[in-house]
Amino acid sequence: MGEQSAGSARPEGVESAVRAAVDAQFAATLDELQRLVRIPSVSWPDFDHAHLAASAQEIAELLRGTGIFDVVDIRRAPLDGQEHEAEPALGQPAVVARREARNGRPTVLLYAHHDVQPPGDEAAWETPPFEPSERDGRLYGRGAADDKAGVMAHIGAIRALAAAAAETGRELELGIALFIEGEEEWASQSFGNFLREQRELLAADAIIVADSSNWDETTPALTVALRGAVACNLRVETLDHASHSGMFGGAVPDAMLATVRLLDTLWDADGAVAVPGLASADLAVPEYDEARLRRETGLLDGVSPIGRGEILSRLWAQPAISITGIDAPSIAHASNTLIPSTRVRLSARIAPGQDPESAYAALRAHLEAHVPFGARLSFEDAGLGHAFLVDTSGWAVAEVRGAMADGWGMDPVDIGVGGSIPFIAELVTEFPDAQILVTGVEDPDGRAHSPNESLHLASFKKSLLTEALFLARLDARTAD
Repeated sequence: MGEQSAGSARPEGVESAVRAAVDAQFAATLDELQRLVRIPSVSWPDFDHAHLAASAQEIAELLRGTGIFDVVDIRRAPLDGQEHEAEPALGQPAVVARREARNGRPTVLLYAHHDVQPPGDEAAWETPPFEPSERDGRLYGRGAADDKAGVMAHIGAIRALAAAAAETGRELELGIALFIEGEEEWASQSFGNFLREQRELLAADAIIVADSSNWDETTPALTVALRGAVACNLRVETLDHASHSGMFGGAVPDAMLATVRLLDTLWDADGAVAVPGLASADLAVPEYDEARLRRETGLLDGVSPIGRGEILSRLWAQPAISITGIDAPSIAHASNTLIPSTRVRLSARIAPGQDPESAYAALRAHLEAHVPFGARLSFEDAGLGHAFLVDTSGWAVAEVRGAMADGWGMDPVDIGVGGSIPFIAELVTEFPDAQILVTGVEDPDGRAHSPNESLHLASFKKSLLTEALFLARLDARTAD
């Protein structure tokens, strides 16, 4: 796959046909998205993984229905680190497809994931999480935005491209590969092995990772920076058994006291991370004021933001640490005892440019240096994910920016994202010459991972049209 030329033809008749096809097919695409949302394809260990198999099968049938692929299959790979075991545990089912390029056209790999987050507290949902519902121009349901809309943006764009080619009598020559993962929400635990095993099937000149957000409901965005991730379970122990809090409280430190004192050292008085060795990046950021932060996050009146510097710098270019879970007696089961041990889940986001190994070492060193009362610490289930900065100098970035401007009627914004997509580093390792484009269908009010997740339907249609235009332009692009 050679480097592509600096420009590409604009197939005007095809692009008009693409727009018409997106309009004509959108209602059906939305119906199919709702079918996918009804499948509770949660990849976390305590959920029924038969739903993941059902979701993968549904997507494979949709891809076969396009009629353009040489291969459509559902495949699994050993969990990373188990590839040499006699009977390795396998990751969740992924859908793969490929059609080969003709006449020197490039090949594009389209990535999304069909697994979803757990629904969480279903009482916090206004409508059942796996019963999609439309209201006020949005589609509500778990996975409606993250990332089954990404799946359907790919499928809808491919169908529009195929319909436009047939309408105008053109032979479709673009190479297209798809990788619809089934375990992104559970740390992509077989991702590396899957890429290595399916390398020939997935190789491409450009890769679209459709798992990010747009600037807002009317402005598209290309994600050019992603923070990395460091997570672990921290266990704190002070006693070998529980003791009566009335008899010994005030003389014996319980694990909760030690935990609270220790965790408080992770931030300074402004709420900024206070761990030596966790770096910040120097990124230019667009204007974004506190009023917008409050509106998009639901920050309560009287509660102040945390951190220092430009707000988007705090979100995109500075480290952050959150406590996402605590194992301790619930209030309903509380007794008058000193708690001997606690366990907390630490989730840190690290700035682009810092490697996760050094960040994890810095976090551990800080905790071990600040442990109060001589409490015992142990660390479990560490998860490390690399940050990512996009090289924006390539032809694919120029093409996707042009497609966004035409699909949305608005020039795109380059954004960073505070969240992480750690597997992008593995894509770079396996396909070092491919240009990686991080796009998405979400918007700031989509509430991915939270109750009442939703998709803004007008934005979704524009994102789908953008990808269809991008594919049409690559189909007209000639090699050097």
